[in-house]
Amino acid sequence: MDMNKDEKIKILRDLIKIKSVNGNEAKITDYLVKIFENQNIKVQPDYFDENSANFVAEIGEGKGPVLCFEGHQDTVAIGDEKQWEHNPFEAEVVGDNIYGRGAADMKSGLAAAVIALIELNEKERIPGKIKLIATAGEEFGAKGAYRLVESNVLDEVSAMVVGEPTAGRVVHAHSGSLNYRIKSFGKAVHSSIPERGINAITGLNYFINAEQRIFANTPLDPVLGEFKHSITTIKGGSQVNIVPDYAELYGNIRPTMVLGNQKVKEILTKVIKELNEEHKLRLELEIVHDFFPMSTPAESIFVKQVVKAASENFGSKASLGIINGATDASVYVKKYSKLPVVVLGPDTWKIAHQTDEMTSITSYMNTIETYKKIARLFFE
Repeated sequence: MDMNKDEKIKILRDLIKIKSVNGNEAKITDYLVKIFENQNIKVQPDYFDENSANFVAEIGEGKGPVLCFEGHQDTVAIGDEKQWEHNPFEAEVVGDNIYGRGAADMKSGLAAAVIALIELNEKERIPGKIKLIATAGEEFGAKGAYRLVESNVLDEVSAMVVGEPTAGRVVHAHSGSLNYRIKSFGKAVHSSIPERGINAITGLNYFINAEQRIFANTPLDPVLGEFKHSITTIKGGSQVNIVPDYAELYGNIRPTMVLGNQKVKEILTKVIKELNEEHKLRLELEIVHDFFPMSTPAESIFVKQVVKAASENFGSKASLGIINGATDASVYVKKYSKLPVVVLGPDTWKIAHQTDEMTSITSYMNTIETYKKIARLFFE
């Protein structure tokens, strides 16, 4: 028997009320274990570090393809709580909206997958398996996703739905995200005799100019579009009358399927080497995060199944789309490059991470039904 609307809302509100800022996901896993064990559904919690955990639940007969619903348990921090009109951890319901940190990103998507799995287990014959995977640390380096890959939990997965917020739009591709740091070493002297020192900030300036030049005419990806790159933070110098002996910057690049992570790293390594040799600099490159782009062909059977399911349950023809943000799928496709992945969940990226983050109950309910329909189509 399907849960009633109030029961479904309660699960989402319960998840929002649990504070799971990155590194504190274990209480979410505890909650999920209790729910699924009460339904006699197989669970596999994986507790690690101090308060982190991954969670896997599984239903089905075991022989046949494996569909996976995936989401993360952690949230970003709330920022200044005084700026919130609605308490970030009370999951206040106002009309059709539920407010709280993680309401959109992505406890509504996670709760929708939880309910879909329970209801499918009660009413459907699954000639294969359906897995629900809930990860730790997606917002800060995807440590849970990396741990899952190392554990080989995904080896048997045939297709995946990531429940990040898309307002029912079927996202079949997204860019990667490569964060890097450039360290510049110099020699400190009094600013009245700069010729006797080496200005570390000047070294960064050479790199910034080179970065703009080398990425000025990058090829357009036919699916993901423009290659995006930015210098995002700069730090250097300790006092106005001292030539700085150290400076650093951080940059972010959004790799595409045309200009991927490995090629980007080769370009950065080459330009650092050339600048050091030509200008007698001491620049060092460090790759901080290295998330891959993901692209599942729009004409693939799985994407068509998801479009059909979303169209039936969101009330209009579901649109295909892309995003420039990365997801846990960026980690998975490093190892499972042929894995069909789509991103689909309630509400939109635009309200994620914001003060008074919210999700609409209507979109949440539509997502539950969409996930169930995806499973039915997948196993036809």
